Amino acid sequence: MILTIFTLFHAAISLIGLLAGYVAVFGLLQGRLLSRWTATFLVMTLATSVTGFFFPRDHFMPAHAVGIASLIGLAVAIYALYSRKLQGAWRNVYVLSAVFSLYLNMFVGVVQAFQKIPLLKAAAPTQSEPPFAIRQGLVLVLFIAAGWLA
Repeated sequence: MILTIFTLFHAAISLIGLLAGYVAVFGLLQGRLLSRWTATFLVMTLATSVTGFFFPRDHFMPAHAVGIASLIGLAVAIYALYSRKLQGAWRNVYVLSAVFSLYLNMFVGVVQAFQKIPLLKAAAPTQSEPPFAIRQGLVLVLFIAAGWLA
């Protein structure tokens, strides 16, 4: 029961982080920093990454590596935004690290969708099939483009 509640909480903050991240990146694409959306994205994505380590596991998994990479990206983004105030090269550092962290959250979202949604699971039961690879490749290309344009 507690694990189910924790999983729902983790999924909810992840979805909030994704939504806020999309809005924040959309703002960056328009040359605007949407402060509240950005703060929500950073806090919720940080919370998502941290809470991911509290799921019971007996060994290191790829999800742990993604969580560590996300935390590093978020730390850099937070430093660039709040300590360096996006001055000079720190603007590019912020954009790249924020988009990278959002991408990782979306990457995990796609993985989870292919594990939990029956239609997607049937299309790629081991997540090594073309439908999964194509979706992940498309997500990667879209995030690279967003990072470049922002």
